[in-house]
Amino acid sequence: MRLNSIRLEHKKNTASSQSVPVPVPKTVRISMQQCAGAACEVMVQKGDKVFVGQKIGDSDKYISVPVHSSVSGTVTGISELLQVSGKVCKCVDIQTDGEQTVVEGIKPPVVSDRESFCNAVRESGCCGLGGAGFPTHVKFGFDDNKFSVDTLVINAAECEPYLTADHREMLENTESIFEGIANIKKYLGIQNVYIGIENNKPDAIKVMSRMAAQTDSTIKVVPLRSVYPQGAEKVIVYNLTGRIVKEGKIPADVGVIVINVSTCGFIGDYMKTGMPLVKKRITVSGEMVGKPCNVIAPIGIGFEELLRFAGCDLEKLGKAITGGPMMGIDIFDLTDPVCKTHSAILALPKEVKESKNIMISRKTQTNCIRCGRCIQACPVGLMPTELEKAFDKKDRQTLKKLRVSLCMNCGSCSYVCPAKRDLAEKNQLAKALLRT
Repeated sequence: MRLNSIRLEHKKNTASSQSVPVPVPKTVRISMQQCAGAACEVMVQKGDKVFVGQKIGDSDKYISVPVHSSVSGTVTGISELLQVSGKVCKCVDIQTDGEQTVVEGIKPPVVSDRESFCNAVRESGCCGLGGAGFPTHVKFGFDDNKFSVDTLVINAAECEPYLTADHREMLENTESIFEGIANIKKYLGIQNVYIGIENNKPDAIKVMSRMAAQTDSTIKVVPLRSVYPQGAEKVIVYNLTGRIVKEGKIPADVGVIVINVSTCGFIGDYMKTGMPLVKKRITVSGEMVGKPCNVIAPIGIGFEELLRFAGCDLEKLGKAITGGPMMGIDIFDLTDPVCKTHSAILALPKEVKESKNIMISRKTQTNCIRCGRCIQACPVGLMPTELEKAFDKKDRQTLKKLRVSLCMNCGSCSYVCPAKRDLAEKNQLAKALLRT
């Protein structure tokens, strides 16, 4: 059985672009909300000297990870950042000194068992680098009495157009990825490992397959169809293992842990060096970028600086988003800072001609024509038009009956809709309605 999917133009313009480091900016703003969990409390104050790798924020909440300085310099203040969710979080503003002095005491963590491994992963500030940002130590700290986990899935699909940061991770940081896998297998007692890579990345498949053969023949590198949303958690679990993650369940319920390939590479690096998560590989692309590229950027650098670095004419910029064009989020202030969860910045023109290959196009919305394309496109078999009706009526019972909570916000339904209905948006509002 194949799950429903759609085909998108890849637009992987930066797939062959070696990642380049961005010059240290004059200032950074490091958000205290870097993961899908509780925000951190600020641990420094104005006037403090800080160093690369120094912890500047932490929380006593379990679903949270600490935040570290990506630069050396002086704290100039504590500001507030308005997030897309409408919430406000604190930021540590730092004027850099250009020296990038590393804080004293950075060294590889001492790990002897699963508990110390999870503690080390938490102290590294590690969260899902594919975009979701869920704290990695929480995934690794599953309850053995509740879950019987035997399989690790490395998500290297990178199915959205433009994005190539994970692709470059596999080519440029191969050894660290496999060291991360080895540590996860060792301390979590996992036997099976699948690395899922879309077949539009033959060079990455070749490199990863060769490394698997050299280091651990039990690791299976699996080429996947280049369809969207191949990288969605439930989709990739099914396509690699045949296991179905049911409504209201997580992969651990079917014995699987899923982590992004860049997350795995970072864990491998951290176990060797002890340097926490202070930088991120990011794709900077889009029709308004003069020099599309992959960059290694310090956490806290402004979006505007990365766009200028990539040759973007900001005067002509129509729209900028973080992430891919299907699930990405509009940037409403280009001075906002890069966070751990950002994998790409896309710069798009003011006027976009209507095309089946341009995800951001919008014509005037019309009535539903009952074509059923949204149902055929939904990877989990939902009925988006019926969900839209139920949401408009605020009919909670019907929303539950139609299983709106299964929606993964992939946007496929809106993309294929000839009437340009706001189907994906309504699904997210419907889930929020049920939560309240």
